[in-house]
Amino acid sequence: MGKVKYVLLDCDNTLCQSERLAFEACTDLSNEVLKKHNVDATYTVDQLLEEFVGHNFRNMLIGIQKKHDFKMSQDEQDDFVARELDEVTKKLSAKCKECPGADEQLQWIKDQGYPMAVVSTSAKPRVVASLKKTGLMRFFKDEHVYSAVTSLNPPSSKPDPAIYLHACKELGVKPEECVTVEDSKSGSTAAKRANIPLIAYVGIYNIEEGKEKMDQMANTLTSECNAISVMYDWKEFPECLKKVEATLS
Repeated sequence: MGKVKYVLLDCDNTLCQSERLAFEACTDLSNEVLKKHNVDATYTVDQLLEEFVGHNFRNMLIGIQKKHDFKMSQDEQDDFVARELDEVTKKLSAKCKECPGADEQLQWIKDQGYPMAVVSTSAKPRVVASLKKTGLMRFFKDEHVYSAVTSLNPPSSKPDPAIYLHACKELGVKPEECVTVEDSKSGSTAAKRANIPLIAYVGIYNIEEGKEKMDQMANTLTSECNAISVMYDWKEFPECLKKVEATLS
């Protein structure tokens, strides 16, 4: 049995209950964009979450334009992305909570001697705001918080594996020597494409949407994204990690 050399962790709805808070701000801005471009449609928070969970706001805007057949200028997109980051960061700094049990298990990971890094689609200021508000930032060095928006040039977004490959290169490890924890299909797909062993965390769905959605995501992340283990509660992390390490040579 091998030993994982690095534990990589998604942030939004994996470490921190940040996704819904962020999408509240995204929804208001998305509807403002639609109204500005005379599109007779609006989104609710739940609709936007269902369609774009795991994507950053720039990718969300691209998807909305494609779906509703209109075009924003680059300057207009940049302006809305900047506004979204400001609004979301303020909201997360005030209200964000950890995913239940994450703090205890990060302490366990640290005590076992596993180094850790955060690998997120979201802009770094937003990620750091969530981690600081929940008290989880103490487990990570600032330079080990990687963002597909902030750390890459040009910016990217999961399911593109670029941010995972960048993080592994910076950390000096091979993707297959790591493990990651993801809650969304886009993040899990990025891990699969990067060849990083995956633990699927689905407990957040039971908290926010109910058991049916949780079971659906467990099946999806296993069958489509090759999750080695499914984590319904953070307290299960040590056993899930054992399953991953049992697959390593």
